[in-house]
Amino acid sequence: MIQSIVTAFLSAVLIENFVLVRFLGICPFLGVSKKINTALGMGAAVIFVMGVASGATWLLQEYVLKSFKIEYLQTIGFIVVIAALVQFVEMVIQKTSRQLYQALGVYLPLITTNCAVLGVCLINVQKGSDLLNSFLYGIFAGVGFTLAIVLFAGIRERLEYADVPQSLKGIPISLISASLVSLAFFGFQGLIK
Repeated sequence: MIQSIVTAFLSAVLIENFVLVRFLGICPFLGVSKKINTALGMGAAVIFVMGVASGATWLLQEYVLKSFKIEYLQTIGFIVVIAALVQFVEMVIQKTSRQLYQALGVYLPLITTNCAVLGVCLINVQKGSDLLNSFLYGIFAGVGFTLAIVLFAGIRERLEYADVPQSLKGIPISLISASLVSLAFFGFQGLIK
């Protein structure tokens, strides 16, 4: 049991990282990765939403969509669940940390349409995971998202003080850096057989 959990963790965080390997969730990855604190806040929100959405969508799939033979409504149902969770997270962050709420700005409600969150829910269904494994995979995928965004935020903070040619300042050097970090994560392929 513990070995399978560790394998799932390593797989979701390093080998199949949603941002750096699967290339899902790029919008908040590029938009909220200017400061480490903001990236950590977004990462925590995504971990929560991915974990709870994975469990909730599994329940929706098993007990509603399959029961009534309406699996064709899967995507719509999953998006409704994700949107409700994001609204809840947005309200909590707005009440508890006004500064983080303002720093995340438009990217917080965009978690609703973050393809990484929907992707983890759909992958759980495709794999035929049970409730616990779906929930854990969602949490681990969120940890992988957080790792990627925090690493990239650290790089972007250091790039502010780097001697970068004028033509590469801003978005160009950020995209080059993101591609190099992604390339590094591809080095984990084959870690687990």
